[in-house]
Amino acid sequence: MKRCRNPLSLTMLAALMTWLLTAPMPASAAKDDTYSQDEILDKAFGFFGDTTKGLAEAIQRVFQDQGRPVGFIAGEEVSGAFIVGVRYGKGELNRKTAKPLRVFWQGPSAGFDFGGNASKVFVLFYRLNATDDLFRRFPGIDGSIYVVAGLGVNYQQRGDIILAPIRTGVGLRAGASIGYLHYTREHSWLPL
Repeated sequence: MKRCRNPLSLTMLAALMTWLLTAPMPASAAKDDTYSQDEILDKAFGFFGDTTKGLAEAIQRVFQDQGRPVGFIAGEEVSGAFIVGVRYGKGELNRKTAKPLRVFWQGPSAGFDFGGNASKVFVLFYRLNATDDLFRRFPGIDGSIYVVAGLGVNYQQRGDIILAPIRTGVGLRAGASIGYLHYTREHSWLPL
């Protein structure tokens, strides 16, 4: 067996091996922990049980504004207001990198808001690195008109984390309000 004694050949071989071992993986080979628009549409249509054009447009708008989410919550909520309002909800948090987790939310609101509604809620979330970072208060502004049925999207943000709740529900409610939702691991009747 012939041994390679040329230092230049050994250096080039070492450089090539180093490059192969440290080169970034192609995007298709990298582990992607976000959801594509098609994946979210499939999950949302399966959850809402209805393929409305409005739902597809709402999801498309959120993707245009925020990009690919790192997860979603599928749940339901009830809310009511007469100037001051409350909202209670529960659902399941889903991420590609973790088991589903039961979550609850509640919160007060105030504004020119009257009526009540029951909704199915599909919350897309962005830049949530650790699941524990969800369990806090997220302020938001909400405007809604429900006369029998409706669909709406709003954004909630705290720091870098953005939540985009998509609601479709029934009831009789109209107005605009400001408030927050407090996401928790346990159910609470105290909306604060």
